[in-house]
Amino acid sequence: MIDNTAQISIEFLFLFGVMILIVMIAVAFIASENELNVAMSAARSGAIEGGATSSMAIYPTDTFRDYSRSKDNLLMPYSVEIINVSYEDLGYDVNYDKNWVQFNVYAKTDDRFDSDELVSIGDRINYNLRKSIATSFNSTASTNKLYNPVFSPHYVYTTANVKWI
Repeated sequence: MIDNTAQISIEFLFLFGVMILIVMIAVAFIASENELNVAMSAARSGAIEGGATSSMAIYPTDTFRDYSRSKDNLLMPYSVEIINVSYEDLGYDVNYDKNWVQFNVYAKTDDRFDSDELVSIGDRINYNLRKSIATSFNSTASTNKLYNPVFSPHYVYTTANVKWI
């Protein structure tokens, strides 16, 4: 007489082992994607905040003093609309031993600003974007006062100049 009782147990263990392997691979992939999703969400929030504070002409004292001398248009409230926030994976950065991601912001505003003033508005948007990412990953201590670059466990984030539409 042949004993077939152990066959189901072995097949069950094999199936269970394969399922654990698939779950482990999926978790590693999902964790990486989750990190990018958190960064993208923080970037959008920061860009909107930067556009709003800049639009309301809310500046630190030093910035207000500088703008009073050379950029009077920025001291009056104006409208900034964030059109799109996207990111580009620029590959592996050997300096930081992490993947390098660069955020791109597309915005539009009144035609009354010259290119130097648009750069200033864009700098404020990018600053708040980077600050929001640093706060989300609790990495404010590992970056400089301009939050450039910003770090997360697997990525280093920078920003490109705001593109005005």
